[in-house]
Amino acid sequence: MDKKRDGRQRRCVSPGDTVRIVLKKDQRTGKLTDGIVKEILTNSSFHPHGIKVRLADGQVGRVQEFVGAE
Repeated sequence: MDKKRDGRQRRCVSPGDTVRIVLKKDQRTGKLTDGIVKEILTNSSFHPHGIKVRLADGQVGRVQEFVGAE
């Protein structure tokens, strides 16, 4: 991958991606949760706090980084 993936750009996030998200309850602390994207919940092409996704285990949060991405 020639460009760094950005969790704020919807086009960079796909179902099946392994990501780290911040859950609503963890926004103050910034604690990240790892998981696999099941579905994308944000409709707009960009969100300054990260694209909102639902993980395979049902947790919902905003993408902060990609696991294994360079």
